[in-house]
Amino acid sequence: MTWSTSQLAELAGTTLKTVRHYHGIGLLEEPERASNGYKRYGIKHLVRLLRIRRLVDLGVPLSDIPSFEADERGEQVLRALDAELARSIERQKRMRQELAAILANRASADLPADFRAPAHDLPESQRSFLLAYSSILNPAAMAALQEQLAGPRSAVAAQFEALPEDAPEEVRRRIAEGLAPETRKQQEDHPFLSDLEASSRREAAITRSVVLHAVVEFYNEAQLDVLQRVNALLAAGDAARGSADGPPEAARWKGGAGR
Repeated sequence: MTWSTSQLAELAGTTLKTVRHYHGIGLLEEPERASNGYKRYGIKHLVRLLRIRRLVDLGVPLSDIPSFEADERGEQVLRALDAELARSIERQKRMRQELAAILANRASADLPADFRAPAHDLPESQRSFLLAYSSILNPAAMAALQEQLAGPRSAVAAQFEALPEDAPEEVRRRIAEGLAPETRKQQEDHPFLSDLEASSRREAAITRSVVLHAVVEFYNEAQLDVLQRVNALLAAGDAARGSADGPPEAARWKGGAGR
């Protein structure tokens, strides 16, 4: 009694395509053919195919099966596979923990993994800044940023976020004057805001490039003008208090202004 390719595949719980693939890569020996040209599979082919399928179900890559079947490497292949599975399980555990935190805190799936503050009311610019800054800031700075963003957004900060590109001069001036004291307070509470390079885990040039690209990309012309005005107001305040050097680019992090 012999079987056709389709019958062999059915007995082994696999497909015609899989059987042919195993032939193609040399894992399964080609059987003899009948006078009509059809393949004739016997019990040794079925046992061999079942063994291959068992190893595949365990996660052994097809390329490693010949090595596995050699006595000197079988255990090594299994130990490597076990270590890989352990890493995968740990990764899945972390993913579940992050998903649970997202669901529990109404956070956004596109925000950094350790961000726990509710994110449903974060303006798009703040969300974008937060992601960009997660690529450069160290954990302590990111934790401080998270603390800052967890607070309520002030009225003037909301006005800044909604500021249209064609906002008139008077509106820009008024918003800058309102943001300046808030920005000063933020810098006092979170000193890293005044010196992002010192709080970065990247090279200074890379840090500056991320900051500058983010500011230009995520804020319109009117908002950039307001930031310049805030910087000028803070610098003037430092000068009035006798400070020789004002904080560098004081308002360059405005993703969380007024939070």
